[in-house]
Amino acid sequence: MSLTGTPFFVTAIVVAALAVVVPLLVWQKIGGSAVVRGAVRLFMVLVAQASAVLVVFVAVNNANGLYDTWGDLLGIDSHVGAAPDLGVDGTGGRSIAKEPRIKQVFTPVDDSRMGPGVQITELTGRVSGADGEVYVWLPPQYDDPAYKAKDFPVVEMLPGYPGSAKDWFTNLDVTGQLRPLMEKGEVKPFILVAPRTSLLAGQDTGCANVAGIVNADTWLSVDVRKMVTDNFRATGRADGWAVAGISAGAHCAAKLAIEHPDRYRAGIALSGYNDPAAESDSITAGDRTLRRETNPLWMLTHAKHPPRTSLFLTGQPGDGYEDGLALRKAAKPPTGVWVQKTGGGHLNVVWKPLVPEAFRWLSEQVAGVQDAKGGLSPDGGGVNAAVIQATGRRGTPIRQHQGRG
Repeated sequence: MSLTGTPFFVTAIVVAALAVVVPLLVWQKIGGSAVVRGAVRLFMVLVAQASAVLVVFVAVNNANGLYDTWGDLLGIDSHVGAAPDLGVDGTGGRSIAKEPRIKQVFTPVDDSRMGPGVQITELTGRVSGADGEVYVWLPPQYDDPAYKAKDFPVVEMLPGYPGSAKDWFTNLDVTGQLRPLMEKGEVKPFILVAPRTSLLAGQDTGCANVAGIVNADTWLSVDVRKMVTDNFRATGRADGWAVAGISAGAHCAAKLAIEHPDRYRAGIALSGYNDPAAESDSITAGDRTLRRETNPLWMLTHAKHPPRTSLFLTGQPGDGYEDGLALRKAAKPPTGVWVQKTGGGHLNVVWKPLVPEAFRWLSEQVAGVQDAKGGLSPDGGGVNAAVIQATGRRGTPIRQHQGRG
């Protein structure tokens, strides 16, 4: 039985109820010596307490998307088959554009909490050596005959740690919030992609490549990206791609957007951090060089050229806000950084209401629907991202944002 979802939660509640009712019914009927009666009664009390704790755990896990499978919970699953040294660009010298197209099998998800239209595939990363599930949702316009020859922009969505790839669909209700905005033209018709990020048992990869351990960066920025363009009408151009994350996923989003402006034009980071050591299970924090070189602030200040990318950063004081301000201060054109102060804690209920605003902002940073030659469609062009990043000017002001470009 799946760790997440309604069936296991209901089962846990029933077991907890029985663990209370049964002792009440048999308490005085237990036979044997005093030692035996005491042992049986103690056992029943412990079972009742354990089942109550289980109900609370399942409720918290479902609400926060912490663990998706029993293997994730028990720390016994590894999603890394190999981790070769892939070099600075994470491709191992391979020309990804020349790699053969690989068709994936997609099936509808069986979790009703994710909403309609979400598909899942099991992907084996041919470059990274990692593997895992990837969820994909197509925008309302995708099956419209008027768009049959168009390529769509894409957003990769990353959960926190520990976290489930389902999290943006379940706890943040990203499709329920964005579908009507896409239909009204307030948000570009993005293909939404949510890949597994928990690749190592009990360890946070920081979305980094660490030879011999994991190639999480390449898994996300090369393998998943290629899978999407191989199987859907998705643009392959960087100006049509973005990455979004919460908590540890926000750290990843900022890191990937800064490190790979040739793959992503923008990043959304909700309550993230710069120093990988903010996550105690980070594999990059334990190595002095890795800790420094995977810090988005260090990456931004030591880039040979300011990356052509834009960042939308949120956080409250002591939880991401100062990190965002530091990135904004360090940014130089054409890098653009917008920072928004929040409150209310490090919680999904804080991030969920930010989704519409963040994606409205994103719609002004990336290119829209493109024709087969890469040109913008008449109704999907959007705002010129290069002008925005170089000048900080945007078509529609967004409240409370502080821009630097």
